[in-house]
This record gives sequence, C-alpha cells and structure tokens, in this order.
Amino acid sequence: MAVAGEVAGLGPVTAFALVGALGVGSQWLAWRLRMPAIVLMLLAGLAVGPGLGLFDPQTDIGPLMKPMVSIAVAIILFEGGLTLDFHSLREATQGVRRLVVIGAPVGWLTSALTLHYAAGLGWASSAVFGGIMVVTGPTVIAPLLRQARLKSRPAKLLQWEAILNDPVGALAAVLAYTVVLVTADTQTPGEAAVEFAIGVLTASVLGGFAGWLITYSFINGKVPEYMKVPVLFTVVLGVFAVSDYVLHESGLLAVTVMGVYIANQELPSYTEMRRFKEHATVLLVSGVFILLAANMDRETLMALDFRTLLFVVSVILLARPITVLISLLGTDVPWAERWLVALTGPRGVVLVAVAGLFGERLVGLGYEDAAQIPSLAFALVAASVVLHGFTLAPFARFMGLTATGQPGVIIVGGSSWGVGLAKTLQEAKIPTLIMDPNRARLRGAREAGVPIYYGDILSETAHQQVDMVQYEKVICATDNDAYNTLVATDLAPEFGRDNVWQLTRVKEERARHALPATLGGRELGDGQSYLQLSSLILQNWRFGMTTLTDDYGLEQWHADRPEGIPLIELSEKGDIRLIGPDHPPRAKAGWSVIAMLPPKQEADTRD
Repeated sequence: MAVAGEVAGLGPVTAFALVGALGVGSQWLAWRLRMPAIVLMLLAGLAVGPGLGLFDPQTDIGPLMKPMVSIAVAIILFEGGLTLDFHSLREATQGVRRLVVIGAPVGWLTSALTLHYAAGLGWASSAVFGGIMVVTGPTVIAPLLRQARLKSRPAKLLQWEAILNDPVGALAAVLAYTVVLVTADTQTPGEAAVEFAIGVLTASVLGGFAGWLITYSFINGKVPEYMKVPVLFTVVLGVFAVSDYVLHESGLLAVTVMGVYIANQELPSYTEMRRFKEHATVLLVSGVFILLAANMDRETLMALDFRTLLFVVSVILLARPITVLISLLGTDVPWAERWLVALTGPRGVVLVAVAGLFGERLVGLGYEDAAQIPSLAFALVAASVVLHGFTLAPFARFMGLTATGQPGVIIVGGSSWGVGLAKTLQEAKIPTLIMDPNRARLRGAREAGVPIYYGDILSETAHQQVDMVQYEKVICATDNDAYNTLVATDLAPEFGRDNVWQLTRVKEERARHALPATLGGRELGDGQSYLQLSSLILQNWRFGMTTLTDDYGLEQWHADRPEGIPLIELSEKGDIRLIGPDHPPRAKAGWSVIAMLPPKQEADTRD
C-alpha cells in the first residue's frame, strides 16, 4: 500500500475531509480548466497516496473503507439503473439501439477476450471486468463532445450509447460476478446453475418490490415531498443490506433492478430523484476514485508493463472498433461517422469504482489474477481519457464531422422580439435556434429563415432530436414568466447557471413575488419584461450591431445611443457574453455590441 510510515496517520475524520476536498476540488478545477475531471482526480489520488505517502486509506480509514466503497458502488449502480428508461431506448435512433442491444453483448465478449489474451487474466476475472468495460463513461463523454463540437448524429450516438450502456455494463458485471461466486461455492454445474437462478431471482424480486413500493408511495402521497429523497436513499441502502444478508453479494444486482424499475414508472418526482442521483454520484464517484487511487501501491504501479500497454492498445484499436462496426452493420450511418464512434470510447470513474470493488472481491474468492483489475482499469481510463481529450476534435475535423467552431444560442419563444434577435445573431455568424411548443408562433421565424424546433425544450424528444452540444447559451423569452423560470431552472445544471438567461419577470420588484436565487436564470437587458420589449417592437425599435474600435469605444457608443438597450457582446474570438443588470457591458476595441435601438438611432448603427 501507500507509504504510510512516512508521516503520522491522518485519522478517519481528517481522511474523510481530505477525500472530499480532493474529489470535489478536482471536479471544480476541471470545470474551470475545461478538461475531464477524471484526469485531475487520478493525479490527486496518486499524489497523496503512493506518490507522497500522505494518505493510506487502509491505515487512516481502516475497516470502514471496504463497507464505504461497497455502499458507494451500490448507490452508483442504482444511479445507473435510474437512467435506463426503456421508452428512451425505443425512441432512440436505430444506431443507438444497435449500440446498446448488439454493442453491449459484443463489447462484453471482445473486452473479455482482450483481457484474457492481452492482459493475461483468467476467464473468470475477464468475464467480470469485461462486463464493466461496456460502460464508455457518460460523465467523460459530455465535456469531450462540448469541446469537439461534433455534428448531430455522431454526437448523439456517443452520448446516448454512454448513457444507456451505463446500467447495462454494470448489470453485466454483476451477473458475471454472481456466476463466478456461485460456481466457486458449489461442486457441480447443475448446482451452480440452480444457485445462480435463485440469486438472480431473489435480487430481482427484492429490487422490483422495493421499486414498486417507492413508486406506489410517491404517487399516492404516502411520503411528503420533502422526505422523498431521504426515503429513497434509505430504501436503496436497505435493499442493498437485506439482499446481501439473504444471499451474499446479491445486493448490487438488487439495487440496479430497483433503479431500472423506478426509471420506467414516469414518476412526477423523477426530476427531484434525478437531481439526487446526480449530486450523490458526483460526491460518491469522486470519493471512491480518490480512495482507490490513493490505495494503489508503488509496486502495483511499477508492475504496469508491456502486457498492460498491449491491453490498452488492443481495447482502443481492436475491441472497441470491432464492437461498433459489427453493431452498425446494415444501418444508414455513414462510414466516416462509424469510424469516429469506433475510435472514440473513453472510460470514466464508474469503471474504476466498480472494477476496484469487484477486483477485491474476486481476490477474496481465490482468483489472484483479479488483483490486476484495479491497475488495468486505471491504465485504461487514464489512457483513453487523455488520448480522446487531445485527439477527438482534430480527428473529427479531419473526418469532416465537426458542426461549427462557433458556439450558438437557443432562444425559447418565437415572438417578434426573439426573431429579431435571432436574425441579428445569424448576421454575426452565431448559430441560433428558436424553440416554441406553439407552431403558430414559429411562423415569423420560418419566414425569416431562422432555424426552428417545434416542441417543448424540456421534453425528452427535444433532447434526443436537438443537438444541444453545439449551443452554449439559452435565452428564455416567452410571454409566460413562469414557463421562462421553469425552463431556466431545469436547464441550469446542464448548461451552467451563467449560460441560462431570461427576460425580467413582471412584478419581480415586489417582495411577495420575488423568487429564491435558486430558481430562474440571469436577467437579460436592463430590466424590461416581455410585455415592455414587445411594446418597443411595436414602436419600430429594432436590433442593431456595432463594432467598437480604438477611436469609438463603449463610452462613445452609450453617448450616441442613450436609449439603446445593450443585450449581447461578441468578442473578436467569437465568445458570447450576455448583458444584464448584474452584468454591465464591458466590450473593448474589436468587440461587437448587439442592442435594441429606437428608430432614430437604428440608422446610426455601425457594422
């Protein structure tokens, strides 16, 4: 293990604080640097563990470490099950369905073969770890896609494959481990088959019953709203503990089945549960990853040899491409997109967390080769994330599969105001999309040649059909303040609160109408509501764009347009900065200012 004797033990409380600070701190720093968080977490864990010898989980946390990791992995697998909505799978494109229905079992097989022949693991360890390797890392894919800005179809193939295969890979690993477990405990194949069937049936029934109980209780008001997340959390832990008590090591399968059941019941409280699982997963995945990285010893790291390199290369250049190309045979997906998806398969923290747990348990069953699983998982994750992080964007450009180098803007609401702003953004070469659930309100946008989407931006169909990755900002500008607030609140976690804006609400200045800071988006403009801005449009106010110079700066712009309402600033590099009461203009020479101007000032606009 890490060199624990070099410094005094930290103690459990200090160790917990250190793990939390390193995990969450790495995620925050990665967000600031716009890079995958897993790279920083890997470096942080290895630095404080085998690198500097400051933290040894086995010593500083002691016997609490194993049950903590087990419970954390159980919640992570429940979160994975909670994402497997069969309706989403049915509605997904043919390519996505094939990557899940065909790609998952083929990927399991090719990964197991690679582990056996390239890494030298036995068939039992290869089968278990191969199931986990089906997961391509949904938390890693998203930032890579935003950075690379792929075209819609390859981006959706990668994104939805990662989301839907997350629980499938976890389930495959659990099933494989159950087979290994019952085989090790029984004497004949018949007894193993019977015990396996009993184990799967028991865990499935217990997980399904717990899911039904949660669904029934939530729908029929048996649990108050403020207690739903705590009750859900407690039931997940209870199911895991009871299932493990009834049949050893069946708890992981039970919580996965529970998550899948709940995901397909269309619960009104699903949004709150989704927030819970997202927050819990960030904390738990960060913690487990830091613990496992710090728990690596120097001897294990030094043991990474030619076979490890052969394994990583075989996965990236053989197992992954074979899986994708077989899955997409007979589809209408162009070959360029097939090769891009085939050569893009970053693994994430879920792989390391689950692999570390199963590797340790397999060693406990007598499979000594399973001790290599954590180090192989670390090597694959680090190599794939670093490789794809640096190569995905240039490879996509080489294949002609990048959508645009310029981030875009979504305007929710097809009013004349929204159409006018969209046309001005298009003139500035900013990709713009107007979305509205009312077809009649989109007529003006269609006539103006602005791209539109007829539907609700909050619907699952919109997230499947609209390439959200290529848009950076969202402006909520419908005539319904409550809907604007709802959209801004719902999209804030996905786009970031700094990137979600809305028009000022009517009566917001009154205390009784004020909303908490956690609801809604940032205010756009200088305090005008939708009704006020629409009235200005009827008075022939229009949108104009002015480019500032060294001789004509922001102060002169304000002096020439005292009534103008600045809305957006565009930097020389194409960065978009929205303007509001709390975000005043700060444009410099070379920047452009988009504003609403009265008729007498519109003619003075400089291009």
